[in-house]
Amino acid sequence: MSEPGARYDVLIAGAGPTGLTLANILGQHGVKTLLVERNAATVSEPRAVSIDDESLRTMQYIGLADTVRAGIVEGYGSHYFSPGGRCFAKVVPDVLDYGFPRRSAFRQPVLEGVLRAGLARYPCVETRFSTRVSHLAERDDGAAVSLSAENGGTVAHARFVVGCDGGKSGIREALGIAMSGSTYDQRWLIVDLDGSTDRFRHTRVYCDPARPALALPGPGGTRRYEMMLLPGEKPEELTTETRVRELLARFSAVDARLNIVRKLVYHFHARIAERWGAGNVFLAGDAAHLSPPFAGQGMNSGIRDAQNLGWKLAWCIRGLLGPGALASYEVERKPHAAALIRMAVQMGRVMMPTSAANALLVQSAFRLLGLYRPARDYVLQMKYKPKPQFHDGLLAGVAGAGLRGRMLAQPVVERADGTKVLLDEVLGTGFAVLEQDDGALPLAPPGGAHALAALPARRVRVIPRDHRFVDAPEAGLAQVRDVTGALGELFARNRVRGVIVRPDRYVAGCLSVAADAGEADRLLGDIVRLSNTCPAAPESRRRLDAEIA
Repeated sequence: MSEPGARYDVLIAGAGPTGLTLANILGQHGVKTLLVERNAATVSEPRAVSIDDESLRTMQYIGLADTVRAGIVEGYGSHYFSPGGRCFAKVVPDVLDYGFPRRSAFRQPVLEGVLRAGLARYPCVETRFSTRVSHLAERDDGAAVSLSAENGGTVAHARFVVGCDGGKSGIREALGIAMSGSTYDQRWLIVDLDGSTDRFRHTRVYCDPARPALALPGPGGTRRYEMMLLPGEKPEELTTETRVRELLARFSAVDARLNIVRKLVYHFHARIAERWGAGNVFLAGDAAHLSPPFAGQGMNSGIRDAQNLGWKLAWCIRGLLGPGALASYEVERKPHAAALIRMAVQMGRVMMPTSAANALLVQSAFRLLGLYRPARDYVLQMKYKPKPQFHDGLLAGVAGAGLRGRMLAQPVVERADGTKVLLDEVLGTGFAVLEQDDGALPLAPPGGAHALAALPARRVRVIPRDHRFVDAPEAGLAQVRDVTGALGELFARNRVRGVIVRPDRYVAGCLSVAADAGEADRLLGDIVRLSNTCPAAPESRRRLDAEIA
C-alpha cells in the first residue's frame, strides 16, 4: 500500500536561484511541482554577485528578464592592477551574442525575490518554506518523500525529485554520490558594503602578492571586496570590524567607512559530482558542482542546469519525449560545467600571484597579448570563456557540425509590422524550426500541413536582410526579417539553410542547404526516437530508501 500524501510530477528540494528557476520553467509548462526550502525565506544576505548573458536569456525564457534587468548593473568588466597601482589589463566585453551583456552585477536577494514572486503566476506550483526533506524512498512510480516542518510531517509523492539543496546536499549524500576535485587550502575574506559613491563601474583586480584582492561594484551603491588571507592569519581575528576596516583602507579610505553588510571567511572549491543523479532523482546547481568564484560562474552554471533539465522534465511528463531526454541531462551539462570550473581555477592563478616574479610574468603576458589584435580581443571580449557545445546528447542529423549542439545566437529581428525584437520573442517556449526563406526552395511540409507531425514545433521563416516582406505568413507560421544579417551570416558560415532549435535555445539539428520540405520533420522524428533510447540502469543498483541529513 502506498503512503498517503499529495502527488506531484516534480519535487524540488532547495529554493536558491537554481531551484527557483527550475520551478518557474516547470510552472510555465504546466507541470505540477512542489518546491520545498528548509529556510523560512529566500536569502537576505549577498552571495553570488555576477549574472551572465546565458542566465539573462533564461530569465527572458521565463518572462522575467525585464524585471531582473531593472535591478542590475549591466555590462561591467574587469581592470587588472599591478602592485604599484598601474592598470596593466582590461577585460570589458561589449558583444551581445545571446542578446544580453556577458557580465552584469546583481544582488542575489533581489533576484531570488523576483523568481519567487514569479511563481505566483502558476497555480500548478506549490512552495513550502521552513520545510525540509527528511526521508526519500524510491517507488515504481517515482519517490515517496517525507517532509518535516514546524507544524508536523507529511509525505509527498513525486514522479521526479531534483536536489537543488546546495554544496552540502543531503539528496546527493543519500544517493551515495561522491564529489571529485579540490578544496583549496587558500582562504579569502569577503566583505559586502553598501552606500558606495564610487562611480567606477568595473571590477578592480589587485594582482599583488602582498595581498591579492578584488573590488566588485554592485547595484544600488553596493560593493564587495574579496581579500586573500595570508599564512598565519586567523579568520576570527581578520573578521573583527576594526581589522576589516584597516584592510579596506589599503584600497579605499572612503570604502573603509561604509556600512558593512556581511563579512566572512571561506574556502574555494573546484569540485563536481561523479554522477548527477540516479533513477528518477537528479542533482542541479551546487549539489552537482562547486566552482571558485573568480569567473563568476557558480550560480550561472546552476541556472544552466535548471534550463537544461526543466524543459526535458516537462516534455517527458507530457509524453512528448522518452526517458532518453532525461539521460542526456548529465551528458550535456557535466562537460561544460567542468570546463568552467577549470577556467575559474586558471583565472584564480592570474588574480593570485604568489610572488613578485609571478606578478611580473602575468603583467608581461598581458602586454604581449595587447600587441596582437586577435589575442587582445580574445581577452577583451571574454572569448576565453568556454562556449557551451554539446557533442553528445539530444541532437540529430549531420549537417552544420560547427553549429549543431551550440547555443543559437540571439540577434534582433524585425516582424512584418516593423517592430524589432530579440529572436527568442518569436521562437516561443518549445521547439522551433528556423529556416531561411529566400525563395529558392519550397518550404511547406509535404501535403501542405503546417503542424509538424513528429514533434510540436513552431515554424519561423527568416527573410534575408536585403529582402522585403512580400506575402503575409501562412496560418501557423511566423515571419521575421534578418535585420542585422547575423542569422544569414551564421547559416552561410555553417553551410546550412536553417536549424531545429530546442526549448533551451540549443541547436538540435541543421537543415542542409538543399533541404527538401520534409527534412525538418525527419530531424524532429530522429529526436523523438533518440529520446526513446535510454541506457538501462545497472541491475546491481539498489533502490534508494534513505534518511536525508
